[in-house]
Amino acid sequence: MANHGGASRRAGNREELLAKARLPSEQALKLHPHYRGKVQTAPKCPIRSLDDFAIWYTPGVAAPCKAIAAQPELVYEHTNKGNTIAIVTDGTRVLGLGDIGPEAGLPVMEGKALLFKYLGGVDAVPICLRTRDEHEIVRAVELIEPSFGGINLEDISQPKCFRILDTLRARLGIPVWHDDQQGTATVTFAALLNALEVVGKRLPCVRLVLVGMGAANFAVYRTLVAAGVDPRAIIACDSRGTLHSGRADIEAKQEEFAEKWRVCTESNPERVTGGIGEALRGADVCIAFSAPGVMLVEWLQAMAPDPIVFACANPVPEIWPWEAKEAGVRVMATGRSDFPNQVNNSLGFPGIFRGVLDVRARSITDKMGLAAAHELSRIAVERGLREDAILPRMDDEEVAVREAVATGLAAQAEGVARLSPTADELRASAMASIRNARETTRVLMQEGLIRRAPE
Repeated sequence: MANHGGASRRAGNREELLAKARLPSEQALKLHPHYRGKVQTAPKCPIRSLDDFAIWYTPGVAAPCKAIAAQPELVYEHTNKGNTIAIVTDGTRVLGLGDIGPEAGLPVMEGKALLFKYLGGVDAVPICLRTRDEHEIVRAVELIEPSFGGINLEDISQPKCFRILDTLRARLGIPVWHDDQQGTATVTFAALLNALEVVGKRLPCVRLVLVGMGAANFAVYRTLVAAGVDPRAIIACDSRGTLHSGRADIEAKQEEFAEKWRVCTESNPERVTGGIGEALRGADVCIAFSAPGVMLVEWLQAMAPDPIVFACANPVPEIWPWEAKEAGVRVMATGRSDFPNQVNNSLGFPGIFRGVLDVRARSITDKMGLAAAHELSRIAVERGLREDAILPRMDDEEVAVREAVATGLAAQAEGVARLSPTADELRASAMASIRNARETTRVLMQEGLIRRAPE
C-alpha cells in the first residue's frame, strides 16, 4: 500500500521550506521603503561649532588643495579617497534578475555598499550608469577616477564585462575589480577546497562540471586552472549545451567570445555533447552560476559517489538544497544567506578591498585573490569543517581582517603596493576600520538615528 501520509508530510515540508525561502523578499518590500535606502553620508571630522567650517571649507581648505596640486599623491593624506570606492554598474546583469536597468539595480548597489562598510570599513558609492555601451562605461570610470581609491564593477553583462575590466585595469592607476568575476572565483575556490576535504577527495583527482558560463564561472575556470587543475578534467555548459572544440557557433564568433572559445579548446577533450545531464554523469563536483531550477534530481543522482554541488543562482538556486540532499549530494552550497554553506562574494570583497586600500595597491592580481581564498579556507578549517560548514559565516569578524592582511601582503609580494605595512600593521588598521564602521552603526541605532524596523 502506498504511503500517502509520508508523501503528504514531505509535500508539507517542502511548502514550509519554500515559504521560509520567500520570507526575505517579502520583508525587503516592506523595509526598503521604510528606510528609503540603506546607506548615507556621515561626517568623519568634528564640528565643534560653525567656526570649524573655516577649516573644513573656505578659507582653510585652500591650503590642502594647494598641497595636492603641488604633490598629487597627497590626495590620499588630505581626503577620503584612500578609503572610498565606486560600485559601477549598467544594470544589465543584476544578480539573477538579468537586464533590469540602472534604477532597478540601485537597491543591489546600495546593499553592496552597506556590506563594504559594515564588513570591511570601506566607504562605497553606488554609481548606476544610463548606458549599455562598453566604451561609455570605460570613459565614465576614467572620468571619476580622481575621486576614488578603487573601482568595483558590478552586474555588467558578458562578454563586454571582460573587455571593460581588462581595459580599465590597463588604463587606471587604481585597482579595478569585477566582483562577479574575481570575487566569485575567490570565495568559490575556498569553498571547493574545503568541500573536497570534507568528502576526502583531492583537487587534482576530481572531475568538475561548470554550469552557466557567464562572468562568474569564467573566473572560476581561470582560477581553477591557475591553481593547477588540468582543464581536461572540466566540462562546461552554457545555455546551448556542453562546450567543446566542435562548437561551431562559438568558433564563428571567437573574436567576440574569446573567453568561451578558450574553454572550448582547452576543456572536455572527449567532446561530451548534450546538456547538463550528460555533463554531470560521473562528475565529482558541480559548480553552477546559471538560472533558477535548471537542475533535475536524476542528474545529480548520476554523479560520482559523495558529490559536491554548488547551486549559486540568486535569489532562487538551480536546485533547492533539500532536493539535492534527497538526490544524495554530500556537500550542498547556495548563494543564499538563509541556507548553510553560503558561497557568496560578501565573504571576499570587503576584506580584499580593505587590504588593497591599506597598501594603496595599483591593481588586484589573480595571486592576490588566491591568497585571500587560501586564508578564507584556513579560517573555516580552524572553525571545524562539516558538510554544512565549509566556509566561515559572514558574522565571523576574523574573515575580513585576515583576508585584508593576506591580500595586502600578496600585493607587496606582487610589486603592486605603494605602501609596505607589516602584517601586524595591516591587521591593526583593518580592525580599526571595521570596528569604527560597526560601532557607528550601533550608536546610530541606539540613539534612534536609524529608526527601528517595524514588526
